[in-house]
Amino acid sequence: MTDNYAALAAVYDKLNGELNYAAWADYIDRQIKTHGRIKTSLVLDLCCGTGNMTLELDRRGYDMTGVDLSPEMLRFAAEKTEKAGRAGHILFLCQNMLEFELYGTVQAVVSCLDSLNHIDGAGDFRKILLLVHNYLEPGGVFVFDVNSPYKFKNIYGTNAYVLEADGVFCGWQNVYDAKSRICDFYTTVFTEKADGSYTRRDDYEREYCMTQKEIERLLRAGGFEVAAVHGDIDGSAPVRESERLYFTAIRK
Repeated sequence: MTDNYAALAAVYDKLNGELNYAAWADYIDRQIKTHGRIKTSLVLDLCCGTGNMTLELDRRGYDMTGVDLSPEMLRFAAEKTEKAGRAGHILFLCQNMLEFELYGTVQAVVSCLDSLNHIDGAGDFRKILLLVHNYLEPGGVFVFDVNSPYKFKNIYGTNAYVLEADGVFCGWQNVYDAKSRICDFYTTVFTEKADGSYTRRDDYEREYCMTQKEIERLLRAGGFEVAAVHGDIDGSAPVRESERLYFTAIRK
C-alpha cells in the first residue's frame, strides 16, 4: 500500500469540516466503557489520519498511539498535537495497517472513517484482525466503522461529486464494480495559493465493500465476540439506508 492520501492531507480537515469528532469520540468512549471487560488506558487509533480522533480520545483521558500509512497525514497530526499542548503525550507511528507493530499491548483499538474499507479484499481484513487480536489484550474492545453496501451501491456507484471549502476545490469520480466489490476513487484537488493561483494534485484510493454478516463472521473466526452493531453514533440499529456500520467487538 502506498501513501495515496498525500494529495489530500493538507486539505483533509477542510473537506471533512462537517464531522463532529467530539460526538463520535463520546460514542467510542461509551462503547469502551460499556463493553470493555478490562480497565482501559492504552488505546490504538489505527489509521489515525490527521489525528482528530486521537486528540479527542486523548482529551478523554486515554493514553493514545496513532498509526497511519501517510507521512503527510502524520505531519499534520503532529502539528495539531503540538498546538494542543500534547506533544510528547501521543505516539505517532508511520506504518501500514496490514503489518503494523506496537511496542506492547493495548486495551482498546479504534479505527474510524471507513479506514478498514481501504483494502483489496477479505484476505486483507483477516490480516488486520490477526494483528489487532495480537496487540489487543483479552477482554479489550475493538471499535471501528465501515461504509455500508448501501453506500457503495447508491452513494458511490459511478457517481461524480464536487467538494468545495475555503480555498479548496475537489473533483471526485467513483467507479464501483459490484462483482469485485471494489470501488475506485479518482480525485483532483485544486488548492489556492497566496497569489490567487491554484496548485493541482491528483489522488487515487480504493475501497472494498463488506456486508454486516460477512464482517461478523470474520470477527468471530478471528477470535472476537461481536458486542454491538449500530447504524449511527447515536446507538441506533442499522437500517437499509444506513451509510455506515459501526462495530464493537471484544477480543476473546
